[in-house]
Amino acid sequence: MKRFALLALSVVVLIAGGVTAAQASPAVADDGAKVVEETWLDARTVDLKVSSPALGTTGMVRLIVPSGWAAQPGRTWPVLYLLHGCCEPVDYRSWDQFTDVKTFTAAKDALVVMPTDGPAGMYAKWWNLGLRNTPDWDTFHTTEVRQIVERGYRGGTRRAVAGLSIGGYGAMAYAFKHPGMFGAAASYSGVPNTLSAGAPVFVKGILLRAGIFAYLDLWGSDLLMRPMWSANNPYDNIDKLRGTALYISCGNGQTGPLDPSGPGGDPFEPAALLSSTSFTDRLRAAGIPATVDYYGPGTHSWPYWQRALHNSWPVLAGALGLPA
Repeated sequence: MKRFALLALSVVVLIAGGVTAAQASPAVADDGAKVVEETWLDARTVDLKVSSPALGTTGMVRLIVPSGWAAQPGRTWPVLYLLHGCCEPVDYRSWDQFTDVKTFTAAKDALVVMPTDGPAGMYAKWWNLGLRNTPDWDTFHTTEVRQIVERGYRGGTRRAVAGLSIGGYGAMAYAFKHPGMFGAAASYSGVPNTLSAGAPVFVKGILLRAGIFAYLDLWGSDLLMRPMWSANNPYDNIDKLRGTALYISCGNGQTGPLDPSGPGGDPFEPAALLSSTSFTDRLRAAGIPATVDYYGPGTHSWPYWQRALHNSWPVLAGALGLPA
């Protein structure tokens, strides 16, 4: 209780004096991961630098706490994880910077967690040709960050996860790899079938775009190491998604209502659409329910992902035990 009082006091200092770096939370994950720097940006926003054995270095996380977080130090809160996409210069800050997530959640009793995935970590444990164990983004997110949030920032055990582009892949991958951890998973313009036609080339292109030329370090060759690719592919593991509330959305890449006027479009959204439709087709064939929104014209861009967050809220809220 004393530590919570100190945290509440730091919020008062923030309101009076702006940004401050507070003493790091003493919460420690099972493998020793811990917060080594905690910086409050405002009364609801805190950046955490986490020393991570799973990454072999430090990783950043931004939290947006509920409006009543400081005033209710004995309460725990349902947790919404938001995962970013590839090659985003502002990294873990992107959801906060490019969408209205802070105002959107201001009246919602959810703790929002936005972790780094590096330039293109692919939300996976990297194979590295069998030579080393880092980075392991899965463990960083689903064990280290989760335990720190729950032990040090009053996150509860009702969780949902949503992501865009490769973050959409990450949401579905984490949901099937950790059954029961997330009550809902949402993919916006994601890649939930990494072995659909052209998808391996798309994944490799993402890594190359991020400056990662040793793309074989991820899961090896999609031809020679197909079992490893399949083991990490939501499409090939859909039975493990039974019981999880699912939301999948995507555009077709054509200039849409949220894009600047004039000619445009992009090559990424059609690839995401092909991957997503193959995934939802298989869900349908297996009798696994999902909320699907293939909205036609729309590019691989933030205005559509902000809208998707709003549209998917009833699915996410149901898993979090919050009003739709």
